[in-house]
Amino acid sequence: MHSIAVLTPAHFCYLAGVVAIIATMIFRANVVVPAILATFAVAFAWSGKMLVGFQAIFMGSLTAAHELFNIFLVIALMTALLNGLRELGADVRMVRPFKRIMFNGHAAFFILALITYLISLFFWPTPAVPLVGAILIPAAVYAGLPPLGAAAAIAIAGQGMALSSDYVIKVAPGISARAAGADMLTVANTAFGLSLIVGFVALALTWFFVVRGRVKTPSASNLSAWETQGALAGEAEQEHQGSFAKVELARGTSGNLGSEQDGGSSLHTDAGSALASISIAPMPQGGAALQMASIGADALIERRELWSKVFALATPLAFLAVVVVMMRPDMIGSGAIRGGDAAALIGGMAAVLMMLATLSHGRKGFLDRTAEHIIDGFVFAFKAMGAVLPIAGFFFVGDASTAGPILGAAAGAHVPSFLFELVQACSQVIPQNPLFVSFGVLLMGMITGIDGSGFAGLPLTGSLSGALAPMVHLPSATLAAIGQMGAVWTGGGTLVAWSSLIAVTGFARVPVLDAVRALFLPVVCGLVIATLAAVAFA
Repeated sequence: MHSIAVLTPAHFCYLAGVVAIIATMIFRANVVVPAILATFAVAFAWSGKMLVGFQAIFMGSLTAAHELFNIFLVIALMTALLNGLRELGADVRMVRPFKRIMFNGHAAFFILALITYLISLFFWPTPAVPLVGAILIPAAVYAGLPPLGAAAAIAIAGQGMALSSDYVIKVAPGISARAAGADMLTVANTAFGLSLIVGFVALALTWFFVVRGRVKTPSASNLSAWETQGALAGEAEQEHQGSFAKVELARGTSGNLGSEQDGGSSLHTDAGSALASISIAPMPQGGAALQMASIGADALIERRELWSKVFALATPLAFLAVVVVMMRPDMIGSGAIRGGDAAALIGGMAAVLMMLATLSHGRKGFLDRTAEHIIDGFVFAFKAMGAVLPIAGFFFVGDASTAGPILGAAAGAHVPSFLFELVQACSQVIPQNPLFVSFGVLLMGMITGIDGSGFAGLPLTGSLSGALAPMVHLPSATLAAIGQMGAVWTGGGTLVAWSSLIAVTGFARVPVLDAVRALFLPVVCGLVIATLAAVAFA
């Protein structure tokens, strides 16, 4: 085992900060203030300088922004794409084919989970989330699934089940096996089985507590209401969104022109708005003027109807092409495309599709509308996830790889890893009993995952598993897989708000802390049942 580091006052300040944040989350209060105060306390205790404490508050958020900005950017571009498609009514048309399989919210919940799991198993959740978010979340919401249920299904299947086993790419089991001195294939097989147990339990409990009583009747109104979520209430926000907001368009048109039938699009609403604007302009009296207005409105309907069909088909085909390229990168003479590279490819594709959709809506004002879509995307991304930055900044203080800039450490100076060193110290008090050791390793994994990086704690949980397994007569591969479950399910994106869960909730348009609260009990129950099963069948 590794030598135990000497705990300093800064370690205890960090521990107090973790406890305060967890307690604040339990009481369903915002954790930004405790995170900021804890960051200041740790930096001050470590350096002995109050100025360093004040600087750490800023540097913590700046470091978090640097680490997480790729997620913000993907959310912004995908939101901009959705706005561009909404101009044409292609958003509603695009999800229409999924009505046959997502015939209600219950079916949509499990179909979302299945498709997310399959994509994430081969490519990790990073590219899976925007793909599912762009195509399937709107379809699921249309079918009546609550957005929180959609976010939970994607998080459990992708960031939980697929990433915790990492059965295809095998990065996680490889790290755990090397640290534990176990066979990698044995660790992978064990982790795969445990991940399915946790996932099935979590999905079942989430459906029962979150989805079961909140499913709505399938309707286009579900999609319209969901698309306007996150917007500021009141006239000011509708004015900011301009004539592209469905609510404003519907209000500005009359009678049958402003109505949208179930399963229809916003094309008739847009045409009604155009007809209204034509009819109120000063025109010569007589039937010729009315006929010209009617012809102009009909032409507008036909043009947008055509482009609506084109982009409703082109958007899913474009993302399908991205999936094919990720599966067979040799087709374009490229190496493996996964993780950050895949997210960049998806984000770039979203930007191009958004520009084309905006251009097809009309050349006049194309440049300004494109910029507005991107700005609105960033506004939405930072409004939904901006509060995560100071929280993530505190947990980055606990990781030696990111703590240096936050603490103002000189280049080459020793930077403590507060979180890992605390976990190492706690590991010495675990009783030498198979059940206690298994749950102790699980808990250590969950604690290391609190920093929002699911894989960062695997060397520690693997080392602990290799050292403790002989004492309690358990296979080291079993303990390593248990620790892997705790670390990845927690930090990979289901139990902490400053992980990649923010990407899932961003696409689903729900508060990230609401998702954490909804997922906490189902995931923890799944982890407990999986650990009991691992000990029983070891």
